[in-house]
Amino acid sequence: MYKVIGTNKSRAFRVTWALQELGQDYEHVVCAPRSEQAKLHNPLGKIPALVDGDSVLTDSTAIVTYLADKHGGLTAKAGTVSRAHQDAMTMWVIDEMDALLWSYSKHTRVLPEEQRVAEVGPAVRLEFEHSLATLAERLGDKPFLMGETLTVPDIFATHCIGWSVIAGFAPLPETLKAYSKRMRARPAYKAAAGS
Repeated sequence: MYKVIGTNKSRAFRVTWALQELGQDYEHVVCAPRSEQAKLHNPLGKIPALVDGDSVLTDSTAIVTYLADKHGGLTAKAGTVSRAHQDAMTMWVIDEMDALLWSYSKHTRVLPEEQRVAEVGPAVRLEFEHSLATLAERLGDKPFLMGETLTVPDIFATHCIGWSVIAGFAPLPETLKAYSKRMRARPAYKAAAGS
């Protein structure tokens, strides 16, 4: 059984959701970043971490991709053009959405007040608005980002959309509102949210 280290109010939710989608059992060890519990699994204290037997994996992108490959779900087959497109979409979400949200979070609540740069906020919000428009265009009228099947980038995009709503970013385009609602209605999403 896997062990997920971190709180669902962090990127650890991506891992618990993926495990639910893949039908895998896990124990969820709820802890904050930089806590003693987090440092037991990652000396940097960053979350999430995934314990798989004697191995500890870190970084939500690496963990979710590993789980998808290992269990043969949420992903196109490695070494295919479809997988390359999927990986490109995942990296785009990380670069153009996740990174912006993390920069905003650092300068509004994570960094000590004397290290925050207030001017970062408006620029990040504007960039993120462009990213949302691009994501809506890339989704188009497909049910999922890569077509007819839920894949890794859907988990990351949905998480980032939720993060942006909590942070009070610009209203979502209608396409993404409907997409986010569909994703959050999935039984696996609901089960992960309750773990």
